[in-house]
Amino acid sequence: MVAMTYEGSSIDPAKPSIARVYDYLLGGKDNYAVDREIGDVFKRDLPGSVAIAFANRAALTRAVREIATTTGIRQFIDLGSGLPTADNVHQVAQRHAPESRVVYVDIDLQALAHGRALLANNDRTRVVAADVRDPEGIRTHPDTLEIIDFTRPVAVILSAILHHVNDDEDPAGIVRYWRDHVPAGSHFFVSHFRSGDNPETAQAEKVLQQTFGRGRWRTDVEIASLLDGLEILDPGIVPASLWRPDDTASPWDSGERRELTVWERLIAAGLALKAQT
Repeated sequence: MVAMTYEGSSIDPAKPSIARVYDYLLGGKDNYAVDREIGDVFKRDLPGSVAIAFANRAALTRAVREIATTTGIRQFIDLGSGLPTADNVHQVAQRHAPESRVVYVDIDLQALAHGRALLANNDRTRVVAADVRDPEGIRTHPDTLEIIDFTRPVAVILSAILHHVNDDEDPAGIVRYWRDHVPAGSHFFVSHFRSGDNPETAQAEKVLQQTFGRGRWRTDVEIASLLDGLEILDPGIVPASLWRPDDTASPWDSGERRELTVWERLIAAGLALKAQT
């Protein structure tokens, strides 16, 4: 894979950004009219779809907390991190384990700029401008190597990013690269748009592909196959809202379980372990 650089580019407010659309759907303000136009398609034509973004973010928060509190892992690589929002990876990890170190990776210039501003006074974080499809460039980047010790277990975060990687770009190869270059005991968190074999899935996938020219919903089996060679931990690949939910998470109301909406079922999550060989 070829390393790519983005430092010399400029933000184009006339071109929609995946990171900024996601920011808009989460209620953020770091977006432009073109991003809100795409976001409004989901809000207007696919009512309820905004739940996907919130379910995904909540699962990511729970996963980082789980890793920080139940393992000895104190270093995280967040691939395709997007724009900063509430409870970013470093905030969750450092809340439970203050010595945690985090590398954020993205190609979106606005995400990079906001990330660097947010983290200016946090010496245990770095922001790397790189493409998730260039894992070698990410791993060997000076900023990564400055705070990540690859002789010790790492948490690799692939939250809502692999569904933006087309099949011919080898998303499984991206995961395999990281699997092969981190030691046993490392954890992998993945969340991914989930095929639902229903009109909502087809329409949401169509909007993504028409807007960004890419996007691939996958079945639970296909998502699990991306983690080949890793041990998928309980409860497996499940809708994000059902991944180790808190009592206040979306599938629970006043302690009573309810059925998930069709939208909550369209984002899956899972946590995997690189076991001892």
